[in-house]
Amino acid sequence: MGRQPKQPNRQLEELLDETGLTRKGLARRIIERGRGVGVELSYDHTAVGRWLAGEQPNSPVPELVAEVMTEVAGRRLVPSDCGMSAGQATADMGLEFSLSLAEATAAATALWRSDVERRRFLVGSSYAVAAYPAASMRWLTLPGPEHPVSAGSRRIGQADVDAVRTMATAFRDLDNRVGGGKVRSTIVHYLHSSVASLLRGSYNEPIGRQLFATTAELTKLAGWAAYDQEEHGLAQRYLIQALRMSRAAGDAGLGAEILAAMSHQATYVGRPGDAVDLARAAQVAARTAGMAVLESECHMVEAHGHAARRDGSACGISMNAAERAFSRADSARPGWLDYFDVAYMSAKAAHCFRDLGDYARTARFAEQSLNMSDGYLRGRAFNLCLLASAHASSDPHEAVRVGTEALELARGLESRRAHAYLRELRHRLTPYVELSDVDHFRRQVLALTVRTD
Repeated sequence: MGRQPKQPNRQLEELLDETGLTRKGLARRIIERGRGVGVELSYDHTAVGRWLAGEQPNSPVPELVAEVMTEVAGRRLVPSDCGMSAGQATADMGLEFSLSLAEATAAATALWRSDVERRRFLVGSSYAVAAYPAASMRWLTLPGPEHPVSAGSRRIGQADVDAVRTMATAFRDLDNRVGGGKVRSTIVHYLHSSVASLLRGSYNEPIGRQLFATTAELTKLAGWAAYDQEEHGLAQRYLIQALRMSRAAGDAGLGAEILAAMSHQATYVGRPGDAVDLARAAQVAARTAGMAVLESECHMVEAHGHAARRDGSACGISMNAAERAFSRADSARPGWLDYFDVAYMSAKAAHCFRDLGDYARTARFAEQSLNMSDGYLRGRAFNLCLLASAHASSDPHEAVRVGTEALELARGLESRRAHAYLRELRHRLTPYVELSDVDHFRRQVLALTVRTD
């Protein structure tokens, strides 16, 4: 039997006639809508012509077409109203901070499943600029508290929660030692294969709160690992879902930590204004949690946002606030905040002064940052690069010496951020390429980063 001929899409044609939207206009709006949720598309009027002739585009295009036509027609439309078949996943999966607990659980587990399946719309998704402001606003305004209870068939108890917490600790240590690229897929598979079934089980509120908190830790870690690999659109989806789960758990401290991670990423991708806003939201959560050490961290990420904006005055105010909060802190802290100490604060200060162009203070704080605990190999590579960058113009030989130590650490990491630090150092050494050790170092950096990125 021959292939059935395509049937013209009369529904889409009638909607275009009704609204007066041209084929070119529809294609342009689809591209803009996709970009808003981190999906890069390339369509023009000829693609719309193929759809009108009966061609069915792949997800998420049917969903985007329905959203555009809803906006233009002024009434709610779904893909079938536009003569298209909806896929099982949408382009904005994971980017929304769900209003209800049931929706939050469904959104997180769907994200894990789609990631394990390597769904096309997730792979290579770009940073959606509106996603974090919307999520942080909903986090601030969502009423509470919530009551995470479930009546599934499998009884979930303290031992199940403790097992997830143990895995989170192990994954966090591995991430620091080997980089996000070596652990991210394993974390996601664990979330999908083990944690999802726990969330669907039967548990009372005390267990539910712990379960959602530990799941938020793991989900945040998956997002952080994606960020470390510069998979920024994917990282956003995980961090937003982690924030939602911390809200369900009633864990304001963990929520602050996740908002601080969002701020960190926003600065990295060139959105320092958003980074400042997210850091200030994180400070609200840290104060609610009554954790001075966490409040200190949140002030430091705000300082970095100001430095990226070249606002030295605001940066200094935030750094001073961080120091005051740190002086009030006691030794008690959750395991996921163990990394934040004087060495980490020094590293953040070095980042700030580097962005402000003050290389003398960059060097001083970068030196202090090397007095860090064992196990943070990726962080040490970052800090060595910061120190080397501070020396690049004044003593390129010393920059090469320090940078070589960072390069050797980076060989054992799977971290695109580590490679970005090395490339930045390589660029700073460009004026001194006639020096043999500089030339050799720059060649080594190029060989490593080109081979692995």
